[in-house]
Amino acid sequence: MNTEEIKLTQYSHGAGCGCKISPAVLDIILHSPISHTADPNLLVGNNTRDDAAVLDLGNGSALISTTDFFMPIVDDPYDFGRIASANAISDVYAMGGKPVLAIAILGWPIDKLSPEVAQKVLEGSRAICAEAGITLAGGHSIDCPEPVFGLSVNGMVDIRNLKQNSTATKGCKLYLTKALGVGILTTAQKKGILKPEHSDIAPKSMATLNKIGETLGKLDYVKAMTDVTGFGLLGHLSEMCEGSNLKAVIEFDKVPKIGVIHEYLDQNSVPGGTVRNWKSYGHKIAGSEHKLNRKTTILADPQTSGGLLVAVEASESEDFEAVLRANGIPEKNIISFGTLEEKNEAHLIEII
Repeated sequence: MNTEEIKLTQYSHGAGCGCKISPAVLDIILHSPISHTADPNLLVGNNTRDDAAVLDLGNGSALISTTDFFMPIVDDPYDFGRIASANAISDVYAMGGKPVLAIAILGWPIDKLSPEVAQKVLEGSRAICAEAGITLAGGHSIDCPEPVFGLSVNGMVDIRNLKQNSTATKGCKLYLTKALGVGILTTAQKKGILKPEHSDIAPKSMATLNKIGETLGKLDYVKAMTDVTGFGLLGHLSEMCEGSNLKAVIEFDKVPKIGVIHEYLDQNSVPGGTVRNWKSYGHKIAGSEHKLNRKTTILADPQTSGGLLVAVEASESEDFEAVLRANGIPEKNIISFGTLEEKNEAHLIEII
C-alpha cells in the first residue's frame, strides 16, 4: 500500500475532537450514585471538568496525568500523528505544567490499512514529542474498525503554578491563543471543497504546541486556564464560568478567527459536532433564541488542538500581552475578547 495515496479521513466516521461525546451526554456518563472515597492527595479530579488529573507528590510539586485520542482529522498519516500528539500534550500545558513522558494509544484496522501507514503516524507523534522535549516511551495497540491514535501524557508542575478552569475571578479579561475555525476547514476538506491554497491552514494550527502554557502557569495574575477543543469556545468557556461561578460577556468581532472560514460556511461546511455542542449548551447563551446562527456556529465549532483560553487580571493585561508577544503568539490573537462578570440567573454567556 502506497502511503502517499492514503486518505485517512475516508476510513473514519468522525474527525479529531469532533468525535468527542457531547457535553450533555457526558454529564450522564459521568454521573454515578456510587460514592467515591476521596483521595486527599488528588488536587484535581473530574469534578470541575479540568483538562487533566493532578496528584500532590508531597514535596511542593504535583503529577499531571491525561489522555486524549481520536480518529483522523487529516488525510496524511504523519500529520495525523503530529496533530493527535500536540492535542494530547496540550492538556498538560493547559494546567500550567511541563510534559515529561508520553505513551501511545493506537487502534488500527489491520485489514484495511497497512502497518507502514501506522508507522508514519508514530513518526509524526515522535516528531511532536521531541519538539515538546519528551520521549514517546511505549504504548498499546489493538485491531480496531477505524484508525484511532493519541497519547497518555504525564507532566509536572509546582503546585503554586497549577492552573485550573474553575478559578477565574470577577473582572478578568479573556484571551484565546489560537484562532477558531479548524473544524469548519477540516469539514470542508472531508467534503472535497477546500481550496488547495487553504489546505495547510488547519494542520499548521493543530500541530502547533501550546508550549506557552508552561510559562503562563508561572504568572500569578493568570487566574484560570484551559484549552479549547471539541466543545468549542462556548463549551469550554461555559465550563470556566460554571466552575468559577461567573458569567462571560464576549465581543464576537474580537474573538480570533481564521479569516477564510466564511466562504466555507456559505457552502454549509459545518461539523456535526457543532450541532451536538449547541444542543448541549445553547440554552445558556444570551440572545441566541436557542438557535444556531452565523456567530454561534463559529463559537461552537469543535476545535482539535485548539488554543489556550486564559482569564487574566484586568490590571495586568498589558504585561500579559507582552508575554504572548514574546512567545510568538500571532499579533491578531493578542487581544482581549471578553470579560468575566458577576453571575446572574439569566444566561451564562452574553455575545455582543
